[in-house]
Amino acid sequence: MKIIVISDTHISSAARGLPSALLKELSGADLILHAGDWTDWSVYEKLSAFAPVEGIAGNNDGPIIVQRLGYERIVEVEGKRIGIVHGDGFRGTTEERAIATFAGRQMDCIIYGHSHIPALSTLDGVMVLNPGSPTDKRRQEQYSFAVLTLKDGRLEARHIFFADKN
Repeated sequence: MKIIVISDTHISSAARGLPSALLKELSGADLILHAGDWTDWSVYEKLSAFAPVEGIAGNNDGPIIVQRLGYERIVEVEGKRIGIVHGDGFRGTTEERAIATFAGRQMDCIIYGHSHIPALSTLDGVMVLNPGSPTDKRRQEQYSFAVLTLKDGRLEARHIFFADKN
């Protein structure tokens, strides 16, 4: 199973679209996970044309997205529990807030966004993943998203980095 993980797209219906590097990977996706800051519901609709979409709202999302998606979610895929949260807040780092959101719950992977900084680590056997942003790299050298692969009960992740957001 191929799962595309994105966050912080910050796209409006009147603004730029999804970058070609992301579109290329989306064409073979079985599932898409979005960790918030869509900024417009049209992004959900565009992604849904490729594969089923699961996601949550971020701090830049309006009431429609918040009402439809909420701020956290656990997705179960082939026996793996994947927690998704944006990670915004005031105490600790973005990653610490994301991990704390799912404290006390059995998780195989925690996905978060907000910082636009791609990250991948393992903490106590739990994969912790920030895909970065495919459209707003901020101070990062490149744009990014992640690909999760689930095969034979193993969950693996890798980032896709690219320089051109067109």
